[in-house]
Amino acid sequence: MASVEHCLMCFEALEAHLDDREPLSLDRVQSSWAAYSSSGSSLPAGASAPRDPALRRVAADDSSSASSLGTPASGSTPATSTSSLPLGPTSTPLFVTWNTVSDGDGDDVSLRGCIGTFEAQPLSLGIPEYAVISAVHDSRFPAITGDELPTLQAAVTLLTDFEEVDDPYDWEIGTHGIRLSFHDRARRYGSTYLPDVAAEQGWTKEETLFSLTRKAGWMGSRSRWKDLDLKVTRYQGKKCIMEYPEYKKWKDWAAASKQ
Repeated sequence: MASVEHCLMCFEALEAHLDDREPLSLDRVQSSWAAYSSSGSSLPAGASAPRDPALRRVAADDSSSASSLGTPASGSTPATSTSSLPLGPTSTPLFVTWNTVSDGDGDDVSLRGCIGTFEAQPLSLGIPEYAVISAVHDSRFPAITGDELPTLQAAVTLLTDFEEVDDPYDWEIGTHGIRLSFHDRARRYGSTYLPDVAAEQGWTKEETLFSLTRKAGWMGSRSRWKDLDLKVTRYQGKKCIMEYPEYKKWKDWAAASKQ
């Protein structure tokens, strides 16, 4: 499951990239966050946690190694939890999403960049790498600048439980992400939505599948899409979300305490 430390690592990697310095390692971030949490400096139990982003834009092609898409999976972990639980896998497919928060309540959130990979990545390398890639190389958006940092929300999704299915409708809205592939007129198409997308958009399974064909770049007749030989892999995702002020609070504490 994605953790608070993974979100901290995203902000740390992006800030380091913008400042032209080396970021802290994930191990260093994890040990510092553990000390920060035990010091009582983190938000107390019951404090309000960031809300899942409302999906504003869903677009871009899928590729074999990196894909841009909408908001990650449901069942997110509030970014104010501590590190008392096991840290989980050390290598897994992952996606990093950046959102812009437009008000103080975290309600008005819009997609700012999202790129990930279906190839298992060592989290210590993959999270900082894709944090920067999704921030500056998502072709739908201009590169994120330093002035935007205070408005950002980071989300990390770790992907699990990949299953090829015979029936394109054999998946559950809100539980499964969908990776779609098909051929038409000697061209291969592919696209994906993470588990939150269909639920956030209020789509049926049929609407989701059709949207995926369009996202893949297929522009055939709407009356013909059901004749396509759709190959579907379903998967699940475990997500954590954090907003910049919580990162800044930890970062300032770490600097003051030399962590």
